[in-house]
Amino acid sequence: MKSLRIVFMGTPDFAVCILDRMIQEKHQIVGVITAPDKPAGRGRKINQSAVKTYTLETSIPILQPTNLKSDDFYQELKALKPDVIVVVAFRMLPKRIWSLPPLGTFNLHASLLPQYRGAAPINWAIINGETQTGVTTFFLDEKIDTGAILLQKKTSIDPHESAGDLHDRLMHLGAETVLETLELIAKDRAKPIQQPKSEDLKTAYKFNAENTKIDWQQPAEQIYNFIRGLSPFPVAYTFLNNENQEKLRLKVFETQKTDLPSNRPPGILFKENNKLLVSTPTKSLQIISLQLQGKRKMSAIDFLNGFNLDKEIKLS
Repeated sequence: MKSLRIVFMGTPDFAVCILDRMIQEKHQIVGVITAPDKPAGRGRKINQSAVKTYTLETSIPILQPTNLKSDDFYQELKALKPDVIVVVAFRMLPKRIWSLPPLGTFNLHASLLPQYRGAAPINWAIINGETQTGVTTFFLDEKIDTGAILLQKKTSIDPHESAGDLHDRLMHLGAETVLETLELIAKDRAKPIQQPKSEDLKTAYKFNAENTKIDWQQPAEQIYNFIRGLSPFPVAYTFLNNENQEKLRLKVFETQKTDLPSNRPPGILFKENNKLLVSTPTKSLQIISLQLQGKRKMSAIDFLNGFNLDKEIKLS
């Protein structure tokens, strides 16, 4: 089997797991490309990517281009003489970058393409109540997540699994898939196939303030999936009015389905048998963990101990 010169591109923890497995399996990583350092938090402390933090513990060269289209970056990448580039959770690449290595550039995506192309496939699969998902490796082309498929691996989604739980499972499944993909390429056995065309494609949109807000008019099952699909990040939220009639943001991390009939209008927060509940058009949902604006994340029990809920509160 040919020993490949590999350049790895990635930024978050998800990518670190894949890079670590490649190094453990003695692959020849000749360079790592990751996001530039940037200030973060109230103190504007300079923050580096998880991939950079990991790679600094190795002797692998690190590049952090601010402009992927620059001639300087192209020449630096070319000097590494990669046979193949592996991309995991990175930015969209210009054609002359992904077409540089003779054996191509492939990406790992956390869905069964062509479904859930986009930025947040893990979250949206749960939000939409899917029972199955997986990972895909595919060669890059001019569009986002549309290239020819190399490998796919499937896994079921547990009905109580959060996006964080599924993220961690797909991270390890993705590492195995990348390793198998590299082996196919090294042995010249890769047989990429074009993605099937479908009129019923589901997209993994980026999250914003509008599409992470809870709609209490939806059935309990949909709200339950919505909340676990956004936990632990970016987190579903709603608003409540406190005793001073201040509108406070309330993040909801975890809920539990109940068989309690919903005999209140949707979105009513109430206490019953020392449980924190909220009504929906179908059943009531029990809130397990949450975070009120200006407070730390806490259990529903701690919330009830510190917040006066003698009367019902309308969430909006």
